[in-house]
Amino acid sequence: MELEVRHLRALCAIADTGSLHKAARQLGVSQPSLTTQLRRIENALGAELFARGRTGCRPTALGRSVLSRARPLVDGMAALVTETRAEAARADGPRLRVGSTASRALPGWLRRLRARFPGTDVALRVDVSARTLLREVAAGRLDVAFVHEVEGSPLPVPEGLDHRVLVAREPQFVSLSPAHPAAAHPVVDLADLARDHWMVDPAVDGEWDGLRRVLTAAGIDPPLLHGDYHTAASLIALGEAVAPCQPTSVPREDLAVRPLLGDPLAVRLLLYARPATPLAPLHATLADAYREAAHRAPPYRAWLAEGGAAPPCLPGTPA
Repeated sequence: MELEVRHLRALCAIADTGSLHKAARQLGVSQPSLTTQLRRIENALGAELFARGRTGCRPTALGRSVLSRARPLVDGMAALVTETRAEAARADGPRLRVGSTASRALPGWLRRLRARFPGTDVALRVDVSARTLLREVAAGRLDVAFVHEVEGSPLPVPEGLDHRVLVAREPQFVSLSPAHPAAAHPVVDLADLARDHWMVDPAVDGEWDGLRRVLTAAGIDPPLLHGDYHTAASLIALGEAVAPCQPTSVPREDLAVRPLLGDPLAVRLLLYARPATPLAPLHATLADAYREAAHRAPPYRAWLAEGGAAPPCLPGTPA
């Protein structure tokens, strides 16, 4: 006998209810039928999966191992059915498939897109890799992608994509513990962070090379750590690391955000789309959202007020 999803669903029901009788009722079958099905499953696997007793059924050690693998499959199948039905229900309506690397402008952009295109199903995919998102646009699985390109590390762009520049050079700030001595200054010199552990996510295209290039140019060689930025935030709050961050980052009680002297780290913000996708309204709504995010970040707002080179989308009041 080959195991099917219905068999795995039966095992999960027995484990969840702790009883063949209750599981049978939940599954809409008779108890004798479920008992026979369980016996066949155990025979197929060659081991007992549940210990039967007066108090009900309890998974054996092997049963727990099987269940740990079965549950994701059952949940995945349920999600597949639900999502497919939902997609089928809206298949006749307009869709806009948006991809993006992490950005604090995203919530505002999605809000504006849904207001600008009422009745359109706006779906979002976030990925740390700009290259992956651009390949998805080229393959027709995304309509548009908002990505960042690390200065000095050009992205390989598939042929045939249209693009608009949102910000030609966005400075990257640094996040550090408020207790760090450098946090006492409004602007931080790289030299003051020479002994700190710098954390960078190697999955972000170009970021590792870009940071190493800037640190080498500054004549410093601090220890570098690899990790995602959720982990970085925890280490930074403890004073164990510092990390580059977007200027739109909002400081917290346990996290300070400061510009770097001379703005040595920077990225270019770009919007790519398939040729049939109208770029002008997408770019306009994104520019409004970015402006809003910039004005909500005190360090970035101060940097701009003190003479930072404002990106074209920033002048004026947030939309």
